Amino acid sequence: MIPEVGIDWDACIGLMLQAMQSLQQGLLHLLAALGAARDIDGQPAWPFALRLSGEVMLIDRSVARALMGALGYSAAALLLVALSFAWKRARIPLLLAGGALLLFTPWPDTALLTAPAVPTSFHTSPTGFSATAIVRGEQLYTRQCIACHGADGKGNTPLALSLPVAPPNLSSGLLWRRSDGDIFWSLQYGKGGKGGMPAFATRISVADSWALIDYMKANAAGVGITDTGAWPRPVALPDIALACRSPGATHLSQWHGQRIRLVVAKPGKAPPPEDPRLQSVLLNGAAAPDTVGAIDCANSQRDALHAIAIITGTPEEKLPGTQLLADRDGWLRARNASGDWSPDDMLCRSTAVGEGAGNTAGGMDQLIAAMDADPVRFAKGGFFTHRER
Repeated sequence: MIPEVGIDWDACIGLMLQAMQSLQQGLLHLLAALGAARDIDGQPAWPFALRLSGEVMLIDRSVARALMGALGYSAAALLLVALSFAWKRARIPLLLAGGALLLFTPWPDTALLTAPAVPTSFHTSPTGFSATAIVRGEQLYTRQCIACHGADGKGNTPLALSLPVAPPNLSSGLLWRRSDGDIFWSLQYGKGGKGGMPAFATRISVADSWALIDYMKANAAGVGITDTGAWPRPVALPDIALACRSPGATHLSQWHGQRIRLVVAKPGKAPPPEDPRLQSVLLNGAAAPDTVGAIDCANSQRDALHAIAIITGTPEEKLPGTQLLADRDGWLRARNASGDWSPDDMLCRSTAVGEGAGNTAGGMDQLIAAMDADPVRFAKGGFFTHRER
């Protein structure tokens, strides 16, 4: 039995899941390079009915331990086989021992390690999570989806209640449990069966399907923060275009690995000054870029402001003066309307703890320390990911 003491199982499981995901993605790209995986919408299609899955292991550590143990047995068996070629006198015993280890390795039930797959299971949005896509997705959702799923995505509409199969609650954890590629397949090709969601491939384009997924994530975040006062699941800071006085960045996505602060301009009030700990951006709606004041970069497009309104569940007219903070991995973590930051402003936590890990400094220093001490652990499709875009 493997002892608990001294082993960070969360870290071990995370590393194993990342390795499993990398293995699958590497296999897919290899098959594509060899011409053994067809192309769907510009990305290689997964050719198998099953894929490796981390869903069960994220819930039940015993399954993860069993898999680690089985991998350890297999590694030992392969080592014995390798040694047999170098040690001729003991070749037969080593081969027998290695074969016995392989034969009697206690692998977990395959059903616990795999999940059904579709050809687009490993597809991702070609444009990434962006404000423009969120606003485009909202328009499509209103036309194509709202009658069944409702404005809040909960599916409590009269039409939905009359269907033989109730539509899923899009404001729940569904969008986070499933991979984007699986959701994309459902949108394009339907769920099948009587009463299931119809296929939309003939009604909306591939790009529009990805925009719908972006909007559903943003809307679920807004519904979550309205219902609970926090983001119950991680949501990324969407990519937006930048207009900066000094040459350099043209989009938020270029600031990978840096903390980002969004400041919604408030009429008649100067924005806060730049902060050396952060990359700051002023959202000033339809104002001209040269009104950024003390902040070097701004976005004057209405789409950006509207996307933030959706993600925060806040009407646009109530946003002025609001500031949002994203961590180095691009996740939105905190919101503040007074300008006096504290760890209480952190609305996305991986744990119940987060008081700055003992940091006694106040304001922004304490909030940054709390975020750094509590990084987002985000599992999507059963695998940890560091960034949404």
